[in-house]
Amino acid sequence: MKVVVLVGGVGGAKLAYGLAQVLPPNDLTVIVNTADDLWLYGLRVCPDLDTIMYTLSGLVDKTNGWGISGDTRNTLNVLSRYGEDTWFGLGDQDMATHILRTRMLQAGYTLTEVTERLTKSLGISQRVLPMTDVPVATIVDTKEHGELEFQEYFVRHRWQPTVTGLRFAGIEQAVMNEAVESALTQAEIMLIGPSNPWLSIDPILAVPGMREAIQARSVPRVAVSPIVGGTAIKGPAAKLMAELGYEVSAEAVALYYGNLINGFVYDQMDAGLNIPISQTANFETIMKTDEDKVLLAQNVLDWIQKWV
Repeated sequence: MKVVVLVGGVGGAKLAYGLAQVLPPNDLTVIVNTADDLWLYGLRVCPDLDTIMYTLSGLVDKTNGWGISGDTRNTLNVLSRYGEDTWFGLGDQDMATHILRTRMLQAGYTLTEVTERLTKSLGISQRVLPMTDVPVATIVDTKEHGELEFQEYFVRHRWQPTVTGLRFAGIEQAVMNEAVESALTQAEIMLIGPSNPWLSIDPILAVPGMREAIQARSVPRVAVSPIVGGTAIKGPAAKLMAELGYEVSAEAVALYYGNLINGFVYDQMDAGLNIPISQTANFETIMKTDEDKVLLAQNVLDWIQKWV
């Protein structure tokens, strides 16, 4: 049962972790948003890829859901002493990931090749793929500051500015690499993790040919809602939906994905909603523990197998 899951950061990483515990390693491919990536101190930082890698390898800081557990920030502390505005947190161990990634990219390796090297070194057997090897950047148009690069909006301003629009710089030049195309072609189940549809999933779907490749497959294509009880479990999804004119509900998420999906999973708290998708299920989707992640993954797969 070949499963492909599209994810962003923390929420998607939790589902990916659960899937990794219940599927044979060769049956799971995780396609990750890279439009959050940035250059910082001369290093290429890929926050969502790193969150997926650290989660699948068991290194992640479970309190934050990102970064490496027990990491220190001595390097940032010295940079701050030199007068740098260290608004973006990088741990000392985490920085090793960025150093190696940058060195390999500068040597001519693709981001896909770099990610394969990093994941194998961390003992990850599942395939983790960037959505594209071409740099793409989410640009957030805000009422207060005009256009901001994503991490400026998300980290420096703590996603408090009012969003009026989004665009993905460089998306026209982006291409699906061979590994992504192959994974989509072989997929027997396609999942969209409980990541922010606008900030995490849309950049993946915007890669030329990606949406069409997914929609063309007559297999289960199931999204898991990041909205529970009219709010987001983590991050700016609910705030962003309201600012962009959407009702903040799981139903609105399902409507947004539209005919890209033919199945939708939402939380038991929202069991009374009328979800306009042919196949729906509601489970406990709030993943506080590793056991919760595994249970949700197993429930979703078991449910899909009943209606395939």
